[in-house]
Amino acid sequence: MDESSDEPPQRMCRSGVIEFLDPDRLLDDQASHWIRQSASLAEKAMSLYGEVRVRLLDDAAMAQAHLRYLDEPGPTDVLTFDMTEPGMGLDVDILVCVDEARRQAAVLGHETAQEILLYVIHGVLHCLGYDDHDEASARAMHAEEDRVLEAIGVGAVYAPGSTTADSIERDSI
Repeated sequence: MDESSDEPPQRMCRSGVIEFLDPDRLLDDQASHWIRQSASLAEKAMSLYGEVRVRLLDDAAMAQAHLRYLDEPGPTDVLTFDMTEPGMGLDVDILVCVDEARRQAAVLGHETAQEILLYVIHGVLHCLGYDDHDEASARAMHAEEDRVLEAIGVGAVYAPGSTTADSIERDSI
């Protein structure tokens, strides 16, 4: 990341609808392969066009980005930068904290790659107009997440069995 500017990160790549960048190899090959395949299926389930670039970060890099772009200390799960022009396909950069995904996956009892996929779908849905700042909106957004995840054979990942109120409390995306 360029430290000298307060602008969101520049576009990170130009190919594919959802492209993953893991320059620090935070995921093993098996998890990386699974998430790329699953994201490709999710693209189709959401009828996406345009570009979504996902960069995987550790806690330290995410804390740096979180402070820089939102003036908030410490890491967060995901930061989404929507640069989409009206009437055009998606143009989105998403920063995902793998360390936070590992922690949440351990608490919720599923794989880190599933949690990362959830973060990506959640970020994309924000760019498609979904919101989760009140109970009704959160319910609709999480229902769409579940629909996409079920359509691609993953099943609900977002705190399965939790209530909407629990989801709103957990949701810092």
